[in-house]
Amino acid sequence: MGNRFDLRAPSLLLTLLLSLLYSFQAFADRPKGHYPFSISASRIGTAEADVGGGPQSLQRESWLFDAKANYSVNRQWSLGVNLGYADLDYDWGNRGSTLFDGNLSSWQKVQRYSAGLSVSYRPDKHWMFLLAPKLQYASADTAPVSDAASYGVVASAMYRFDNGNLLGVGVAYLNDISEVRTVPYLAVNWRINESWRLGNPFSAGFTGPAGLELSYRLNPSIDFGLGSSKRTQRFLVEDDDVTVEIDEWVSFLRVGWKLNRSLSFNAYAGYYFNGELELSEAPMDSGERTEEIDNQTALALAVEYKF
Repeated sequence: MGNRFDLRAPSLLLTLLLSLLYSFQAFADRPKGHYPFSISASRIGTAEADVGGGPQSLQRESWLFDAKANYSVNRQWSLGVNLGYADLDYDWGNRGSTLFDGNLSSWQKVQRYSAGLSVSYRPDKHWMFLLAPKLQYASADTAPVSDAASYGVVASAMYRFDNGNLLGVGVAYLNDISEVRTVPYLAVNWRINESWRLGNPFSAGFTGPAGLELSYRLNPSIDFGLGSSKRTQRFLVEDDDVTVEIDEWVSFLRVGWKLNRSLSFNAYAGYYFNGELELSEAPMDSGERTEEIDNQTALALAVEYKF
């Protein structure tokens, strides 16, 4: 069975995390040019894609919002807080039909709430260790959000070379809705030369590993990126642990514009491929069934403000 939490629990955690964020802002002694707080918003839209070979089709649009704070306790220890909200719209091309041979009706909206803490430790100038517990609620408009809890932890170890490049490994242990999974990933921030860099475009967690992106810096304000990663969205669609998971790969081209030290924009042209829609039911039912999602293009715009 899935995880059952009283909805008051995440509310208390969110209150605590917000209190910590305000505490960081009040007491952090930030170095000149350092911005410990950031807020971001992203808009993602995909082209229409057939599901299960038709007649059903799907087009998705998403709004993502995040707030982060980081505070250096001393030279060795630092703390972080992050909050996230996602509003995911599902526009089905044939709303009168049902999915999985009539076993599930189409949903129209998914909402995802997330919160997390992070603790990093640097014992010397080379090594850095990170531990980040996470909590998430994700449910469709056909299921109660109070039953849609997931929790997990991300751990990583990175080595900083004398030239400043970082390389390491990480793993995310995720007790997701009705499923436990472990996601390994490569952690990298490698400056090849003054213009080229290899790094992680995403944060590892419930939505998948961190991915890889090769970027080119044209000038201090403009850069370009080419990357790819596996993306996962799992959410509750009915009571009794009936969940849907969308599992797919995405490749993208990115253009970034840094307007000033605080404000930046990124535009993406993406391509989703090898997508699957998986229905997982309670253990007493018939198990898991999948429908293929045709490949589709996507466009996205993200804005971030640091302060």
